[in-house]
Amino acid sequence: MFSLAKENIRIAFDSIKSQLLRTILTVLIIAIGIMALVGILSGVSALENTIASNFSSMGSNTFNFQRYEFTAQRQSSRERQKINPVIDYRDVKDFEDNYNFPFTKVAVSFYGTSAAEVKYENKKTDPEVAVLGANEFYLENSGLEVENGRSLNVFDIQNSNAVCVIGSDLQKSLFPVENPVGKTISIRGSKFKVVGVLKEKGATFGNNQDLRVFMPLQKARSIFTNPNINYSLSVKVDKSEMLEAAQDDAILTFRNIRGLNPIEKNDFGIERSEDLLNQVAQNTAALYVAAWIISIITIFGSTIALMNIMLVSVSERTREIGVRKALGAKSKTIAFQFFMETIIIGQLGGLLGTILGILIGLAVANGFDLEFSTPWVAMIWATSIAFIVAVISGLYPATKAAKLDPIESLRYE
Repeated sequence: MFSLAKENIRIAFDSIKSQLLRTILTVLIIAIGIMALVGILSGVSALENTIASNFSSMGSNTFNFQRYEFTAQRQSSRERQKINPVIDYRDVKDFEDNYNFPFTKVAVSFYGTSAAEVKYENKKTDPEVAVLGANEFYLENSGLEVENGRSLNVFDIQNSNAVCVIGSDLQKSLFPVENPVGKTISIRGSKFKVVGVLKEKGATFGNNQDLRVFMPLQKARSIFTNPNINYSLSVKVDKSEMLEAAQDDAILTFRNIRGLNPIEKNDFGIERSEDLLNQVAQNTAALYVAAWIISIITIFGSTIALMNIMLVSVSERTREIGVRKALGAKSKTIAFQFFMETIIIGQLGGLLGTILGILIGLAVANGFDLEFSTPWVAMIWATSIAFIVAVISGLYPATKAAKLDPIESLRYE
């Protein structure tokens, strides 16, 4: 039995070789469908991984106040969109003074600029460095870790010390061989002593998270005096079971600061990292559905094409089938030969499509600075679908070949 199966597989390969151009075209048709599935799923997975890692760095026990909600609700055309006031310094200062919920840390920050030029001795960067003013809790609440030196502390914030913490890319640019801790850099003519360097975070959608400088809040306010600066508030709760109570108390405190009466809606947004992740998951789910719809349509076309090719092959080899049956070949042996030929073509198409899909996903990830991971699930699905396509496509041609009458087949021209 094993030797017979081996012989049929050999005959199937010989048949594939004899119709090489037709086989290549059939393999490409199948590969396009599998490539669409694996490529889109790989790209969506890379996008999801990147966004999830960025939000999860905030910590599951963190919530943030911002000017608007993360997703604005749809409003009717007659309803005017509400414009929320910026979160100004008085708001964040009052919140720091009045919010005293236990086991919480309140981080305050603002973007001074995203296009600063940083100098060290005779070296300087391009004007693309982001500068943030922050208090002593910002780095911890944001999930940022210090690799070398120390973070900003309460004394730096209270005394407005001329110190800063820099990102890893800024270190590579200005201090390629030196230890930056203790060195003095210049930003907009002001001198700052480097006290720490952050661990590398990478870039997201072209936004380099390692090309940043963090300095004490008041010191940054003295340098960056833009009107209507929008501040950020982040609250971290050390005990997860107290998160809901801490958030409710924070909302009540901020509503009082804004002077809202009980029937007025919030004129600010509040988001938890878990809420952001859930919203991202909902959006990427739609992309997954779109990927499957596109792939199923393409794979359906591949199934029809492969079945058509095998039917043509049966017609062309009718005389061969008659000779084999006349020499004693059983119907199930003939069927197995054609079925195995279909399986081989299908698996070759699945393999090629998987490789091309992974390459597309990798190219998308590199092009948009996303975190690529090997799409094992997509690869398993691709292999399974390629096998199913081959089974469906080969079943009817193999059955037709097996049922051919040997006498009529020998007469076939």
